[in-house]
Amino acid sequence: MKKTVDNSKSYNWGAGCTAWQFVNSSTLSVIRETMPPKAAESMHKHVRSQQFFFVISGEALFELDGEHYTIKANEGMHVLPNQVHRIINPKDQDLELLVISEPHSHADRIDI
Repeated sequence: MKKTVDNSKSYNWGAGCTAWQFVNSSTLSVIRETMPPKAAESMHKHVRSQQFFFVISGEALFELDGEHYTIKANEGMHVLPNQVHRIINPKDQDLELLVISEPHSHADRIDI
């Protein structure tokens, strides 16, 4: 089935962030997310899930195991299980990104 933001389940998270679930199975999750300017998620890790974050537009600041990485449009970041991480939108424009998790990560999150 063709998936778009118009026909996918959406939910809000954090401070004004929105997510659309394109794929939601026990083995794979593909989510498009929008983070408003200056939004940040809390530090966390996943015990089993690996994730790949791909920036569609805007710029993301990743904190990953104590290091900082700037990821721009058309760039991505691979996060392995048990790596402590968070994403920050440091800019004055929305951050649009794809989050691909294998396996599904929602029940696997541990806030730090």
